[in-house]
Amino acid sequence: MYPILRFTNELRRFNDAPTLGFFDTHVSRHRIWPVDIDVWMELNNGRTLTLFDLGRIVLFRRTKVWDFMRKQGWVGTVAGSSVRYRRRVQMFHKVEMRSRIVGRDAKFLYVEQAMFRESDGECTSHVLLRTAVTDRKRMITMDEVAETWGGLDFPPLPDWARAWSEADNLRPWPPMQ
Repeated sequence: MYPILRFTNELRRFNDAPTLGFFDTHVSRHRIWPVDIDVWMELNNGRTLTLFDLGRIVLFRRTKVWDFMRKQGWVGTVAGSSVRYRRRVQMFHKVEMRSRIVGRDAKFLYVEQAMFRESDGECTSHVLLRTAVTDRKRMITMDEVAETWGGLDFPPLPDWARAWSEADNLRPWPPMQ
């Protein structure tokens, strides 16, 4: 189940937080609760992605991406992700999450997020997401997004993000044919 109360609390907690620049990093802290764990008594991989949702949505609020997209009648959607799980996160651990926009290509905006255990600073997981901007009828190109924003200048997409996107484009669709 999606953690609506947690989501609402995150929005409330950062409601008066300073605006971030488009490429700044949003930092949030989270505790791992019993509803977040799996049968191995550690953070469930699906819940990890849900927690990353919370950080990404607040990032979009603080950078004014949310307001900008609503004004245009646009919405965002995750169009792909690559996750690395490297360290265990167990019940009641506290984690620091960092979320930032890293760049774009012709179609997608790329966001990276990472979780770090507060007890030792160890990075536990990292996700790269490509997100699409759409209206009710079509996908909006990133050139149109940048132009509508007022000529927003994007840095080049990092090589590692571009390589992932290129590799993902080689996957057959529909799959398992």
